[in-house]
Amino acid sequence: MTNSEIEITVDLVRDLLQEQHPDLAGLTIREVAGGWGNQMWRLGDELAVRMQRMDPTPELQLKERRWLPVLAPRLPLPTPVRFGEPSERFPKHWTVMTWVPGEPLDHGSISRGDHAADTLAGFLRALHVEAPAEAPISSDFGAHPKKCTDGFDYFFEAVVPGGTADDVRAVWDDAVAAPEWEGPPLWVHGDLHPANVVVSDGTLSGIVDFGAMCAGDPAWDLAAAWVLLPAGTASRFFDMYAYADEAAIRRARGLAAMKSLFLMLMGQNGDRGLPGGKLNWGPVGQGALDRVLQSWRAAPGKRP
Repeated sequence: MTNSEIEITVDLVRDLLQEQHPDLAGLTIREVAGGWGNQMWRLGDELAVRMQRMDPTPELQLKERRWLPVLAPRLPLPTPVRFGEPSERFPKHWTVMTWVPGEPLDHGSISRGDHAADTLAGFLRALHVEAPAEAPISSDFGAHPKKCTDGFDYFFEAVVPGGTADDVRAVWDDAVAAPEWEGPPLWVHGDLHPANVVVSDGTLSGIVDFGAMCAGDPAWDLAAAWVLLPAGTASRFFDMYAYADEAAIRRARGLAAMKSLFLMLMGQNGDRGLPGGKLNWGPVGQGALDRVLQSWRAAPGKRP
């Protein structure tokens, strides 16, 4: 059995806690729905155990351990409180984090769209500050769309229906043609999709999974205006965010199209590494793409 095939069970989690953090081993352990690179287990009422699962290296968890405490003083973030090291019982990293109440958006919904738009805009305004020189740089997230054309083309060829292909391509071409981010690299989450945000009471209540965080172009996060928020709320989001110029909106819209195609492809193929796959991601991705195209057709290359 390879590391990626290790079955993570309640007994395994409790055994690891008993070995490395015995004072926590008596707390109730409950599996959390979802999870991809990492699997989550709720620990008592205020904590969660984040188990490295499909990620081939520990880099993403180690990045969270290093940088989340730096960002936490000004943001509502899940923060690491204990570290679990690889052992004979489980040869991967794991972390005890603070618990973010609610459920992942891919298992829930947003009914209070204006509130969610305001919440997301406020969170990103606080996050998007100049990153220090030693902040991580990613080859996959945070770059100008023109550096992501291979990924977009792959998703485009795999899932775009013929009836929308021209418009989807136009959105992407416009993003590629948009001016680059001219400011200093900012902190970005990088991977805002429905499994990485938490909802409760019909609105956004938390952001999780910061493994992709890096210094880069904030447009990567601004794409969430279409990927996460309900139809008709993107304009409010950008008004509340207040710092996105026309070029940033163009880049963000193209990145939102690419992220939507990725979700559609995941829904089409399923993630065979997870029980039940991610088959519900197909409609989620299609809905996001519909919002992108509605924005594009209303005011191509200008406002959301």
